[in-house]
Amino acid sequence: MPTSEPKLRLTSTQWLICVIAVIGFAFDIYEILMLPLIVRPALQELVGAAPGSPEFQTWVGRLFYIPAFAGGIFGLLGGYLTDRLGRRRVLTYSILIYAVAAFLSGFSTSIGMLLVLRCFVFIGVCVEFVAAIAWLAELFPEPKRREKVLGYTQAFSSIGGLLVAFANGLAVDYAASFPAIGGFGIEGIADPHAPWRYTLMSGVIPAIPLILIRPFLPESPIWQQKKTAGTLKRPSIAALFAPDLRRTTIVTTIMFAMSYGAAFGAIQQIPQMVPGLPEVRAMVQGQKPPQARLIEQGTASDVTKVQEVGGLVGRVILAALAVVIVSRRSLIRMFQVPGLIVMPVVFGLIATSSLSWLYAGAFLAGLCTVGQFSFWGNYLPRVYPVHLRGTGESFAANIGGRLIGTSFAWVTATLAVTPDRAYAPTKVALVAAGVGFSVYLVGFIASFFLPEPPREELPE
Repeated sequence: MPTSEPKLRLTSTQWLICVIAVIGFAFDIYEILMLPLIVRPALQELVGAAPGSPEFQTWVGRLFYIPAFAGGIFGLLGGYLTDRLGRRRVLTYSILIYAVAAFLSGFSTSIGMLLVLRCFVFIGVCVEFVAAIAWLAELFPEPKRREKVLGYTQAFSSIGGLLVAFANGLAVDYAASFPAIGGFGIEGIADPHAPWRYTLMSGVIPAIPLILIRPFLPESPIWQQKKTAGTLKRPSIAALFAPDLRRTTIVTTIMFAMSYGAAFGAIQQIPQMVPGLPEVRAMVQGQKPPQARLIEQGTASDVTKVQEVGGLVGRVILAALAVVIVSRRSLIRMFQVPGLIVMPVVFGLIATSSLSWLYAGAFLAGLCTVGQFSFWGNYLPRVYPVHLRGTGESFAANIGGRLIGTSFAWVTATLAVTPDRAYAPTKVALVAAGVGFSVYLVGFIASFFLPEPPREELPE
C-alpha cells in the first residue's frame, strides 16, 4: 500500500493539463452565456424592434437556435475528426475559430453579421467541448482520478458564466470611457460605446493562454498508440447505432437534449424576465430610455451571476457524488427530481413577482440544470470505445444538446410573442415555466432507460 501513494499525486504536466482544461471549459460557457446578456440591447440597436414584438422574438429565437444548429452540425463533424486526427490537433483549431469570431462580433453592423459570427463561435465551442472531454478521459485512465479530474475541471465551466456576467457588468459601468468601437473600415455602428459590443469582444481574452500552451501538451496516449500501431478503427456514425450501442446513443441524445432544453428554454431567458419585475420597473421609472436599459442590463447581469454560482455549486456536488454513487441513473436523478419542482415554481411564480426571490430561484435552477452538464462529461467516455469516443460524445452533445436542446429557446421565444410590451417579460417567464417542467419530465422518464456502464475502466 505505501508504494501506491505517490501515484495519487499529479505531475507538473498533469497539473498544467488540468489548468488549461479549466480555462477551456470556462471559455466555452463564457461564450454560450454571453448571448442572453446582450441579445436585448443588441436587437434594439441593430433591428430597432421592441421587446415582445414578433420581429424581436423571431430574432431572439434565431440568435439562440441558428448558431447552435450550426455548432451541432459542425460539432458532429468535429467529433469525427477528433477520432480521426487526434484530440490535441482538433482542440487547437477549434480555439482559433471561436477566438477570432468572438472578437469580430463586437464590430457587427447588422443583425446578419452578428448571426454569422455567432455561428462560428458556436462551431468552435461545440468542437472544443467534445475533443476536451475525450482528451482528459484518456490522459487520466485510472477510474477515480478520471472521475475527479473530469468533474472538477468541468465545475469551472460555471466560472466562465460568472466571468461573462462580471465582464458585462464592467462594460455597462465603464463603456463610456472605453475606446470607441470602430476602425477596420467598418461604418454603420450606431453606438460605438455600446456595452454589448465590448462584452462580445471580451471573449477573445481567455483564448490567448489556450492558443499559446495547448498545442504543446501531450496527445492522448491510448489514441496515439493505436494510431501508431495501425489498430485504430475508422469511426462512423452508423457504428453508434450498432446493436450494442443503439440504446446508449438514443437515450443519451434524448437526455442531453432535455438538459440543454431546460437551460436554453428557461434559464437563459432570465435576462428577458428581469425588466418586468416590480422592483426593476420602480428603478427605471422616470429614467430616460438609455439609462433605463443600463439599469435593466445591470440587474439582469447580477441575477445571472447568482445563477452561475448555483451552477458552479451543482457541478461541484456532481464531482463529489460521481466518485461515491455507483449507479449513474441514481446520480442524474439527484438533479432531475428537485428540478421538477424548482422549474415551475421559479419561472411560473417567482420570476413574475419578486426580484429578491428570483436570486434564490435562479441559484436553485442553475444548480439542478448545470450540474447535469458535468454528468455527461463523466458518463459518455465510459460508454464508447476509443475509435468512437469523440463521435459518440459529439452525437449526444451536438445532435441532442445543440440541435434539439437549444431549439427550446426558439420554442420559448415563439410562444412568448405578445403585442403588449409591458407584459412581454411576464409572458416569457410563464412560457419558460412550462418548457422547463416539460423537458425535466421527459429527461426523468428517459433516465429509466439509461444504460449503466459495465465497468469503471474506459472501453478500448
